[in-house]
Amino acid sequence: MKAKSVILFDGVCNLCNTSVQWIIQHDPKGLFVFASLQSTYGQTFLEKEHLKMDSFDSIILIEGDHFYQKSTAALKIAQQLSAPYRFLSVFLLIPKFIRDPFYSFIANNRYRFFGKQESCWLPTPELNDRFLKDGD
Repeated sequence: MKAKSVILFDGVCNLCNTSVQWIIQHDPKGLFVFASLQSTYGQTFLEKEHLKMDSFDSIILIEGDHFYQKSTAALKIAQQLSAPYRFLSVFLLIPKFIRDPFYSFIANNRYRFFGKQESCWLPTPELNDRFLKDGD
């Protein structure tokens, strides 16, 4: 069995939490597991990769020894979802320097557009095994 890919997301962002729930609905094979960027797992990853540990402006997809950020991460996630969403990956043909400004505009305004929670969203017991815990 292929190792599961990890999606790191901003745990207090309403858009991010809604996106995670949407990905779970459209990931029937259970290819992804999740952790918030604020979690021990997320913070350890950010530190190891020398990324900002206190400003969460991108979703991160970890696949084996590689990781992807911003629009590339979002489109690579879509590529593995059920149809028709996997076809969004055609936008990977557009250069990143064109795609990422659109991603960054939404990311930089996500709290204003979609709101923010006081604490990280907790998965339901049914979804608990899709989320990495401290020590995983």
